[in-house]
Amino acid sequence: MPVNFRTGRAWCAVALISVAAFVIVARAQEPIRVEVRDVIVPVTVTDDKGRFVSNLEKNDFHVFDEGREQKVTVFNHQQSQPIVIGFLLDQSNGMKIHWAKYQEATSELMLNLLPLEKKYSGYLITYGNEPELVVDTSSDSEKMVEKLRKMKPGGGSALFDAIYMACTSRKTIKGEPYEPRRVVVVIGDGHDTSSKKTLKEVIEVAQRNLVTIYALSTAAFGFHTDAEDNLVQMTEQTGGKVETPLNNVYKDISGYLSKPSDAGNYAIDVGTGGYTAELSSAIFRSIANLSGEITTQYVMRYTPDVGEKGVDRQFRRIRVTVNNLPNVTLRYRSGYYPFGPPQ
Repeated sequence: MPVNFRTGRAWCAVALISVAAFVIVARAQEPIRVEVRDVIVPVTVTDDKGRFVSNLEKNDFHVFDEGREQKVTVFNHQQSQPIVIGFLLDQSNGMKIHWAKYQEATSELMLNLLPLEKKYSGYLITYGNEPELVVDTSSDSEKMVEKLRKMKPGGGSALFDAIYMACTSRKTIKGEPYEPRRVVVVIGDGHDTSSKKTLKEVIEVAQRNLVTIYALSTAAFGFHTDAEDNLVQMTEQTGGKVETPLNNVYKDISGYLSKPSDAGNYAIDVGTGGYTAELSSAIFRSIANLSGEITTQYVMRYTPDVGEKGVDRQFRRIRVTVNNLPNVTLRYRSGYYPFGPPQ
């Protein structure tokens, strides 16, 4: 039977394409893992009175990855470190009572952390029933302040979806997450009534993207709510902290919760100059604390050396210690994911 060489070549080509397609499909079924080559660890050190300890050097720190000490290759403690910071502003009904105060405080925080220099960038996300990227990543803080002035709260609260958006759906700056490093500040009470994402999911996506989360809690007058635990978990797991300005409004005032009044159980009557001054002072002290912490951190970087036992761990835990300082508190991320999520 005669052989048609052209047809034969075509058949071979089809066969090769089919085999190649099979290999591609087979490989596509495997999870795509992108290894983290370097880990960045911002660290805050405070003494037993909450004051920043700012005179430490590289040799004072020890960084452990899965219990194995690491060699720190980059150490930075300059106050002018490049940073990209996301402002996540609660627009739910719960913000209405003190909206004007937090509106003013957020504007102050934006202007302090983004002084119109290229190495400082930020973005603004609001969240009510759903998150919205109001201003994408930019060095222009005045643009964000202008948008902020026109806002009015109302609706539900999609906090977790807002965190997810901050980590995945904005314009990035060349060099992230190392220079600049990534920070998010949540201004809200921690409630979530509308999100599709869960608390666990957004903590993971923040850890994968090396984002440090801070929060300015708007929960009022020292009464703990379960929603505040959301803020605590997000900040502690990523190396940040929660400021609770309204919890301390009455710390220096006798009679709080023991002097009934028609306007409520306040030691300073609502609507008076004293009440307004205490409230504003507490909020702006918290703003100053956040600004100070973000700009005074020690930033360390290392290439993971975890030995055979730590190679395949899906989540690697970090521990940081300092020499000869027993009464200090260290805040840093709890760990990181060495591989990207399955695709």
